[in-house]
Amino acid sequence: MFVNSVKSVKPEDVKVFLIEGTSLELLEKHIKNFKSLKPIIEKTMEVERFKGKKGEFIKLIDPITYIYSLGEPDKITEDVYREVASKASAKLKKDKIPKAVLIADTKYSRAITEGLLLGSYDFDKYRTKDKEEKFDVEAVNILNGDQKDINIGSIVADAQIFARNLVNEPGCVINPITLANIAKEECEKVGLEVNVYDEKWIQEQNMNGLWMVGKGSETPPRFIHIIYKPKKNKKNRKKLAIVGKGLTFDSGGLNIKTGDYMRTMKLDKSGACNTIAIMRAIAKLEPDVEVHGFIGAAENMPDGKAYRPDDIIVFRNGKTAEIDNTDAEGRVTLADVLSYASEQKPDVIIDMATLTGACVVALGEFTAGLFVNDQELGNTLLELSKKTGERLWQLP
Repeated sequence: MFVNSVKSVKPEDVKVFLIEGTSLELLEKHIKNFKSLKPIIEKTMEVERFKGKKGEFIKLIDPITYIYSLGEPDKITEDVYREVASKASAKLKKDKIPKAVLIADTKYSRAITEGLLLGSYDFDKYRTKDKEEKFDVEAVNILNGDQKDINIGSIVADAQIFARNLVNEPGCVINPITLANIAKEECEKVGLEVNVYDEKWIQEQNMNGLWMVGKGSETPPRFIHIIYKPKKNKKNRKKLAIVGKGLTFDSGGLNIKTGDYMRTMKLDKSGACNTIAIMRAIAKLEPDVEVHGFIGAAENMPDGKAYRPDDIIVFRNGKTAEIDNTDAEGRVTLADVLSYASEQKPDVIIDMATLTGACVVALGEFTAGLFVNDQELGNTLLELSKKTGERLWQLP
């Protein structure tokens, strides 16, 4: 889907309105024959029992018009626009509408763009059934939208889609080597520097945690370092490090998971996939901050070479740990990656990891746990989570 800004609406255009509650003010402003349509709209609302709740909609047939409510005016936020725009996008796809014009408060152009692009997401790469019937919306134009915000929203949504696609790839496709190859290829395309290090380098660098977890797999581990440096302000710029857990598949190792718990363990690389996606987006957005992405990619498998319970690991920074359970491998790999990242002396480190199912028990499927040692940074991240819809909850 392509999202753009347009300055006018043609009578034949399919229109999507995002309105506050049940207010028809936006329609009155943009529909020339509104007076004749108003009774039809009001009757449709009555028949459909349209109450103006968030996400509720009615559809008019002639001309085709979708009217979505954002809910109560005093509860409308940027994320509400994103959420309702995503519902509208999914509906356009379901109804096989190739093009439409969306009309809403244009100060939310970025959130609307993200919602439109993410709302139609579907990982259907490997489906064969009904594939010939696949339909994608070609374009949604935002009337008088802020083109700069639309462009930013498109970059951010593209990053999320890239990450989702990579996360959803199975373990037979993505292993530590293929993940490293994708990181190098995709990030170098947008002008980033990418260094990929093999298992020999990992051992030479005393990244024994990463090595021990990964050595039970037929595919050896990889360490990935992605670098973005802005062209301006070379002396006083801040430095940010992003660390991503990259377990391309987690069987549990010798403490092997049971079948139900092993399902979906292709998702254990989510932190790494997010890191790659974020670095690609940063290259396009060009912030005045130096950013480094660090990934320890490994596959936790049972084998004669696999690490064992009771093994003692000496990490890169000299600290030691005794292994109690090989299925607690995430913190073992991240210890070395975080140690290496710290040595680069960043101002901030943000670590993303699918570290424990206990967090899901505590917070559910849609909220990430946030642990910080700098409360000011924590408060900033919590505030941004509300704005972006990426839910965080500070623990413990």
